[in-house]
Amino acid sequence: MTVSQQADRRADVIVIGGGIMGTTTAFFLRRRNPACSVILLERGLTGSQASGVNFGGIRRQGRALPQLAMANRALNTWQHSKELLGEDIEFLPSGHTRVCYHAHDVETFDRYAVDARAYGLDLEVLHGKAMFERFPFLGREVLAASISPLDGHANPRLAAPAFGRAAARLGAQVVENTEIVHVEKDGDGFRVESAAGVVYRAARLVVCAGAWASQLTEQFGEPVPLRASGPQMAVTEPVPYVFKSSMGVFTSIKQESIYFRQIPRGNIIVGGGPPGPADALTKRASVLPINTVRQVAQLRRLVPSMAPLHVIRVWSGVEGYLPDGEPVIGRSSTTDGVFYAFGFCGSGFQIGPGVGETLAELIDTGSTPIPLDAFSVSRFAAFGSSPLVQHVAATS
Repeated sequence: MTVSQQADRRADVIVIGGGIMGTTTAFFLRRRNPACSVILLERGLTGSQASGVNFGGIRRQGRALPQLAMANRALNTWQHSKELLGEDIEFLPSGHTRVCYHAHDVETFDRYAVDARAYGLDLEVLHGKAMFERFPFLGREVLAASISPLDGHANPRLAAPAFGRAAARLGAQVVENTEIVHVEKDGDGFRVESAAGVVYRAARLVVCAGAWASQLTEQFGEPVPLRASGPQMAVTEPVPYVFKSSMGVFTSIKQESIYFRQIPRGNIIVGGGPPGPADALTKRASVLPINTVRQVAQLRRLVPSMAPLHVIRVWSGVEGYLPDGEPVIGRSSTTDGVFYAFGFCGSGFQIGPGVGETLAELIDTGSTPIPLDAFSVSRFAAFGSSPLVQHVAATS
C-alpha cells in the first residue's frame, strides 16, 4: 500500500451512513471548516435506504417541542437548498396541514399551537365552518385543521444524494458500497473496518447508520432497543394539480393515520397506517396489501373526491424505531469523540439537515446552543443490563 492510499483512509472525521443525516453532517462539516477532512462511508448508495424511500414531508408541526430548534434550522436549509446544493431537490413550500376527527385532538391542536409559538413555529388552527371554507374538499368527519404555512415537501429520492455530491464538491471523500462491521477506540482516535477488511482511521466518529446503528453502538457499550419497520407508501395516477398543501390526519388510532401530498406532475403520494415488516439483515421491507387497502379507505374518508383514483405503485423501506418515539442525537455517553444521529422513527427527513448542521457545529466547536439532552443515548443505559441483552451477548 502506498503512502497516498493510506492517507486516503485517514480523516479528522469519519461519518458512517449516507442517508440524510450522514450526508448533511458531512456537508456542513466541510462548509463550516474546510480544514476538517471528512470521510463518509455508506454500505450501499447514498440515500438508498429510509432517506430515499420516505414520504418526503417537510413537516415541523407535530414534532416534540425539543425537536423544533433543529427542525427550524432544517427548514432554512430546505428553503435555500437549490442555492446550497447547486441542484433542484424539488422542495415546495406549499404548507403542511394536520387535521383530526376527535374532540380531544382538537384540544391538542389548540394547546400545541400555543406551546410551539415559543419555539418559533407559528400555526393557524381552524375549526368547523372556517376550516371547510379553506378546505372544502375535506370529509365531514374532520373537526379541525392546524396549518403550518412555511412547511412543504421535497423529493426524497433526490435529497440525500444531492447533499452527498455537494459534500464531495466541498472536499469530503464519499465512499459507497462499503459496509462497516467493526469500530473501536484506537489510541487517540478510531479504527473503522469494512466487511472487505479495509481499515479507515479518524480522530472522531459519527454514526448515522439508521436501522443498523445499534450494531455499531453496541461496540462502544451502548446497546439500544432499535427495531426495524417499514413505513408503507403508495402513489396514484396523475390528476389535475389542486392539492397544494401536504396534509395528514393526527390520531392515536394507527388505522386512521393517513397523509398525502400532490406533486406538480399530478401524482398523489400517500403514506400512513401501521408500518409493515422490515428486516435489517436482508435490508428489505415488505408492502402488505391489506395496508394499501386501508390507506385507500382512509384517503377516501379524508378526501371523498379521491375515491376514483387508482394506486399505480407501492413501496417501503427499512427504518429504525425506538420505544419512546424520539431519536438519538449527540455525543456517546461512554466514548469521547463518538457522535450519534439515528432512530428517527419515520420522521427524520425534514429534520435531517438541521441535525446534520447541529452535529457539525458540535463536532467543530465542542458545543451547540441547541439542547440535546432529551435525545441522549444514555436514556437507554438500563437496556444494556437487561437479561435479554446479556443472553444475546453470551450466545453471539
